[in-house]
Amino acid sequence: MIRFRSLLSSSSSLVSRIAFPASASSRLTFPADGLAACPNPSQGSGFLARAMSAVASSPGGSKLLLRQLFENKSCTYTYLLADVAHPEKPAVLIDPVDQTVDRDLNLVNELGLKLIYAMNTHCHADHITGTGLLKKKVPEVKSIISKDSQAKADILINAGDKIHFGNLFLEARATPGHTAGCITFVTGDGPNQPNPRMAFTGDALLIRGCGRTDFQGGNSTQLYESVHSQIFSLPKDTLIYPCHDYKGYTVSTVGEEMLYNPRLSKDEATFQKIMEGLNLPYPKMIDIAVPANLVCGLQESSERSV
Repeated sequence: MIRFRSLLSSSSSLVSRIAFPASASSRLTFPADGLAACPNPSQGSGFLARAMSAVASSPGGSKLLLRQLFENKSCTYTYLLADVAHPEKPAVLIDPVDQTVDRDLNLVNELGLKLIYAMNTHCHADHITGTGLLKKKVPEVKSIISKDSQAKADILINAGDKIHFGNLFLEARATPGHTAGCITFVTGDGPNQPNPRMAFTGDALLIRGCGRTDFQGGNSTQLYESVHSQIFSLPKDTLIYPCHDYKGYTVSTVGEEMLYNPRLSKDEATFQKIMEGLNLPYPKMIDIAVPANLVCGLQESSERSV
């Protein structure tokens, strides 16, 4: 069951910490449009999936299992999170892709998890979401997306909502600018929540980059404000997990991106000039992906607003 509460600040700190490498050992070529197909497809969808997996524990007994999975055609990361200390081992998928639904469900079954939510950070333009197929294969799964995305889902969320799975939760932070409905999901701040925190930033903030702002209601001024106010305001050791990567990176931190992001580390005026000068090609999948994703990628169930 999903529970939404108002955001609460907490000064509680957790003892246990997890650390990950800042990049994968292999590097990929970065396409200019940020939406092109990934090179080296022979590496397969499991190549970077194996590069990032962890279980983060908290003093209160909760355990967050994290698996970072990779879809190589659109260079999309899907994230599987679960509270493995809870008797039911409830799990969520963030940004699933239609092409890798069977892989994701196979992993869920192998790990003995109960998938309860399939969530999107925004209405994607470069791939079709897997939420519709997931719901057909596992009818009890509920889809989640931002109300501002104007897309259909079982549950439409707003900034400040919390998504609970077991004794863990994700906080929804509105980070529009790449699209009007972008959401960043941040692990909880408080007792029994993992430390350091983790931010699943979608396309708003990439590792050493950001999503384009020239379509789907994008706005460079809005994106700059969103990232600086909603993501860069998090503790500097917060782990950054984006929806895409084209260079072989798997994870970064807030502190790293504040220092080294070649776009968002600049002042706002410089950032706007950078974004205006990108001259990116028309996204290859947008005319197929966006209409499908507006209806949750084949989903036909009625939406429910919260």
